[in-house]
Amino acid sequence: MEIKLQSIITCPNCGHNKEETMPTNACQYFYECEKCKTILKPLQGDCCVYCSFGSVKCPPIQENKKCC
Repeated sequence: MEIKLQSIITCPNCGHNKEETMPTNACQYFYECEKCKTILKPLQGDCCVYCSFGSVKCPPIQENKKCC
């Protein structure tokens, strides 16, 4: 299975979305929306902002591994 590194994060506050490259060596716990400046944090039960707000889950989750 090919691991995807690109994910589109959508801000739940303003709806702005942007394609980002996910890190492969760390979880990203915070993300600032460039439009409304809201700081996104993972939702309860998710390991990172990509798992909560991204179009693609983070690389460890894609590989069925435990995330950070």
